[in-house]
Amino acid sequence: MIRKLFLLLIISSFLITSCNNTSNTKPESEEYFTNPILPSGFNCQATFFDGKYYYTQETGDVILLWETEDITNLSEAKCKEIWNPKEEKEGKHNLWSPQIHRINDKWYIYYSADDGNTDNHQIYVLENVSQSPMDGEFRQKGPIKTNEECNWGIHASTFIHNNTQYLIWSGWPKRRIVEETQCIYIASMKNPWTLSSNRVMISKPEYSWERQWINPDGSRTAYPIYVNEAPTFFKSQDGDKLCIYYSASGCWTPYYCIGMLQCNSDSNLLDSLSWNKNHEPVFYLSETDSIYGPGHISFIPSPDNTEWYMLYHARSVPNGNVGGVELRSPRLQKISWDKNGMPVLGKPIKNKVKIKKPSRQDFT
Repeated sequence: MIRKLFLLLIISSFLITSCNNTSNTKPESEEYFTNPILPSGFNCQATFFDGKYYYTQETGDVILLWETEDITNLSEAKCKEIWNPKEEKEGKHNLWSPQIHRINDKWYIYYSADDGNTDNHQIYVLENVSQSPMDGEFRQKGPIKTNEECNWGIHASTFIHNNTQYLIWSGWPKRRIVEETQCIYIASMKNPWTLSSNRVMISKPEYSWERQWINPDGSRTAYPIYVNEAPTFFKSQDGDKLCIYYSASGCWTPYYCIGMLQCNSDSNLLDSLSWNKNHEPVFYLSETDSIYGPGHISFIPSPDNTEWYMLYHARSVPNGNVGGVELRSPRLQKISWDKNGMPVLGKPIKNKVKIKKPSRQDFT
């Protein structure tokens, strides 16, 4: 009898210890992730709403949307085709850089498209009144006329500051003839699909790191292309400074990188003199870690809103689009803040390095 009681005590102790170990130890896949977060994808963007991330990336002539509670586990996320323009009269081809935003309790997707000629790209916007963008239907509200001369625009994004909505995008000062120059523009908006001001140029490719268009092996585009594109809005930690990050140089080169503009939050955002440009890029390639052409960033919070992360794409080889195969893939990493509360992007994290997942209550 004593022996049986002794054995029962040992078994009970073992079960209690096992349960305690199970509750305190999580599988590594629940605590860490590695880059890239998908094997392929580019011009990616995401937003966080009501406990879920909504992620999109460039996917040809349709727009796909992913829904997930874990942005690092996109391979298992719900995915839905939310726009196919085959029945539209215009804007059917080359759907570039979709972005999803929630504005005034509605969902909007901004993207650019053309008639088959990329020189005719325009910015379009879709609207969905459903609570979830995975429900209901997106309806066309665009195109957005950005200027009288050529109406060429790509990589649109939007933000609201002091109760005014603004559109930021990449456009040409004038139609391309011999070379192409992409600049960053801003305008105020009457509503999510209509501008209320003329466009204002706030950045043009002027530094050498913004004007790279030839690969190290000598491969190049048919004519010079100087690039400022893919603008995205962010704030300093205290909100006193406004930042616009943008991608510079050719995305097909290893030199594609991130530049930054900033202004005071009480400035006139439609005055080009309000914006100051960093003389050097703030995020760029890491040859030692085989990370090339990092760019096209957006910012998302952790599920518990205690951390901020940047989403971007990059390659593991210097030259892009070798043999017609897309080599860019989406990556995610945490940002920090300097002593003045300005964002610090750091350097690209090497592939397959374990990274702590964004903070959430059930992981604390």
